[in-house]
Amino acid sequence: MSDDAFAPRLLAWFDRSGRHDLPWQHPRTPYRVWLSEIMLQQTQVAVVVPYFERFVAALPDVRALAAAPRDDVLALWSGLGYYARARNLHAAARLCVDLHGGDLPRDFDALLALPGIGRSTAGAILAQAWGDRFPILDGNVKRVLARWHGVDGWPGLPAVERVLWTHASAHLPDARMADYTQAQMDLGATVCVRHAPHCLLCPVADGCIARHEGRTAELPTPRPGKALPERRTHMAVLEDADGRILLQRRPATGIWAGLWSLPEADDVAAAHALAGTHARLAGDGEALAPIQHGFSHYRLLIHPHRWRGVAPRSRVGDNDELRWVPPAAFDAIGLPAPIRRLLDGAAAQRPSPAPGETR
Repeated sequence: MSDDAFAPRLLAWFDRSGRHDLPWQHPRTPYRVWLSEIMLQQTQVAVVVPYFERFVAALPDVRALAAAPRDDVLALWSGLGYYARARNLHAAARLCVDLHGGDLPRDFDALLALPGIGRSTAGAILAQAWGDRFPILDGNVKRVLARWHGVDGWPGLPAVERVLWTHASAHLPDARMADYTQAQMDLGATVCVRHAPHCLLCPVADGCIARHEGRTAELPTPRPGKALPERRTHMAVLEDADGRILLQRRPATGIWAGLWSLPEADDVAAAHALAGTHARLAGDGEALAPIQHGFSHYRLLIHPHRWRGVAPRSRVGDNDELRWVPPAAFDAIGLPAPIRRLLDGAAAQRPSPAPGETR
């Protein structure tokens, strides 16, 4: 099978078996395409769909996103992970208002200059929103091309990535760029999957080098493995008599930047001392079950320590970086997913009110 047959075969398969009912396809506007591409980075479609629908319902266009407070954007993103994507999205929307009349620019270099948009995302926006002839190279496409062309080496290496970009450009059709772009992603997500690909269902299987050589399990070459380091932190869960929890905004850089989390310290004694600066404590509190959360470059082990019925110190209420928040308001702020799970678990362990009591 020749390279020239790759795109026609893939498009014919897409017409029969591709995904045609994704929410960002109806309508397929530049803003909706951009938002979906950012959300789909390292996240599966099934996870993204409800987040996408909630996001566009609240912020339907670039200007609405640019005008929204940062906390509202992070709250809408809360639980989706990789929060730098949300911060970059917000910053890029504001630049579009300042520099491009409130719209995404239909220009590759201008898109590439916006925060959070790389070469593949820029190409995907141009191809899907306007039908412009640009290649993409997301994880699914890298896997398809590495197998079909028999490309050795981890695709994250610049030299290997350059080879894959060359192949991606060579396969571009002259028309139907939006469908072709989606078809590539669909093939990688549903047929040419990472483990045990469904080669009998693949429309381009007869030209696949990895299939002919029995190397589908080897390609693409995995990232060189290394043990992830582990970090530990101790967090104070302070609950006042009204059931409100003390939350602290994370720094502007680093993990969970700009989100609301729990006050944290390096060890138990420091966590106790920190808790005492924010509230008048009764007793030593209680240790909750540790929570482990994995990041791309390390594992975080969280040791929570809870104090109930504390009396907030007055100065906390005047600090924009600290808030006493009722659990009913958690959905309205940006909380990292493991912190939300921690707080939901703590709430489940809270004793039921006695008869006649309210909470």
